[in-house]
Amino acid sequence: MKRGGGVLMHIASLPGPFGIGVFGEEAVNFSKQLKEQGMKYWQVLPFSYPGMGDSPYQSFSAFAGNMLFIDPRRLMKMGLLSAEEVVGEEYNVNKWRIDYDYLRVQREKMLRTAFSRTDDKLRSEVRKFLKDNKCADDVACFQAAKDKFYQQAWWQWTDEALKNYDPKAVAELRKEEDYLYHEFVQYIFTTEWAQIKKEINDNGIEIIGDMPIYVSCDSADVWSARDMFKMADPVKKKKQAEKEGEEYPETAYVFDKVAGVPPDYFCEDGQLWGNPIYDWKKLKATGYEWWMRRLEENFKLYDIVRIDHFRAFSSYWEIPSESKTARVGEWVKGPGMDFFHVLNKRFGDSSKLIAEDLGEKTPDLEEFLKECGLPCMKVMQFAFNPGEDSSYLPHNYEANCVAYTGTHDNNTLLGWLWEANEHERRECLKYCGFEGDNWGDGGTRSGSCRAIIRTLWMSHSNCTIIPIQDMLGYGGDTRMNIPGTPTGNWVVRFSKEDLDEIDNEWYRELNRLYRR
Repeated sequence: MKRGGGVLMHIASLPGPFGIGVFGEEAVNFSKQLKEQGMKYWQVLPFSYPGMGDSPYQSFSAFAGNMLFIDPRRLMKMGLLSAEEVVGEEYNVNKWRIDYDYLRVQREKMLRTAFSRTDDKLRSEVRKFLKDNKCADDVACFQAAKDKFYQQAWWQWTDEALKNYDPKAVAELRKEEDYLYHEFVQYIFTTEWAQIKKEINDNGIEIIGDMPIYVSCDSADVWSARDMFKMADPVKKKKQAEKEGEEYPETAYVFDKVAGVPPDYFCEDGQLWGNPIYDWKKLKATGYEWWMRRLEENFKLYDIVRIDHFRAFSSYWEIPSESKTARVGEWVKGPGMDFFHVLNKRFGDSSKLIAEDLGEKTPDLEEFLKECGLPCMKVMQFAFNPGEDSSYLPHNYEANCVAYTGTHDNNTLLGWLWEANEHERRECLKYCGFEGDNWGDGGTRSGSCRAIIRTLWMSHSNCTIIPIQDMLGYGGDTRMNIPGTPTGNWVVRFSKEDLDEIDNEWYRELNRLYRR
């Protein structure tokens, strides 16, 4: 990656009148602000439709875009909505929090209204889109089937043929109007983003995307290609549960093993994500074709792709599906360099990737990361154990890394300063050259936040990223996510007034001074 600075902000967090950030003028304006600041990168969170707990990391498809990001104003320009209907989509009850329950219902009504007004020409374009984007087919089939069964999980469907992805039953779905509606949604999402991304790129800003390594249990991916995953023998599982007198989670009868991470910095019980585990032997036999298609689609959406939980390619934490926490599990070897040999042959090289390597380090992981040669991540908040020469301290950063004050899973910088123990806080402030007793002051001109950001910018790291919350100097109440908590996350937004308060000149000089 070329040397440069950037900002992490979810599309959903953008300002605007529709209750959530969209692919509209606000996104373009933010890229203009980044350009004015001398930034080169805008890192976003996954574009996936949010699933359990409103998380974009728990979607019904690895290939589906989030319909909530569709800009009603662009539908009006296409003649699919009236000006009055666009105004009706405005939601200003709380411009700092996202009401997903309301938006899911409202946007569904809006998009079905727009679809009802499509003409033959537009429908032809949608079908051409499907022909050119075959990954979208399973998305539309899955969603059309979910509509039939009142959004139940696929293993609960009463139609055995559809539940088991029978080709004839799926072919019948493709004849239905509901199937074409879901294709229409993905067409609009994709074309709107393509237009917006071009404008952002024209402003000199590259988009760093985020790709979750796992998919959800109840997803089009598992439904249509369950051979790729470690599925359970339900009869065997039920006998085991009866023998042990245990009541298993429903998914335990469907999946043999599930994903998570062992106890770590974030959670003493580990994190039981519950995602199905890939059957890497079967994937290898196909040349990792599903993964190659997935990467290809992500390279269309983003300029650079961060792979979340990258370490699973080396080894991953495998948990029995009946477990109640992630404490019980084992490390299992992943596909390793064989996967990247295939990737490099397919795409030329892997230079468009960032490896999220946070968490427990093992010798095999270190060796694997070195062999891959991808930029890894450094997080300043992990650095300041007094007396320890941590690899997260900026003076230890190599050029080939992406360095952060914190990520979407961390507290904000100001929130961290307030919650850190006294020794950590003192070590951090001293390291960053902050003097005085007003370290707790927030806002866009917070002296302590600026000292830490400046120290990060001085490092060797080619790419430095700060969450928008740290640029604003906001506290822990604007934190994006608290790992291990099921609700209350992913809802933070910012107003135009918030962004207008940022001292663009200070960041422009920071980027000039440290040659970013």
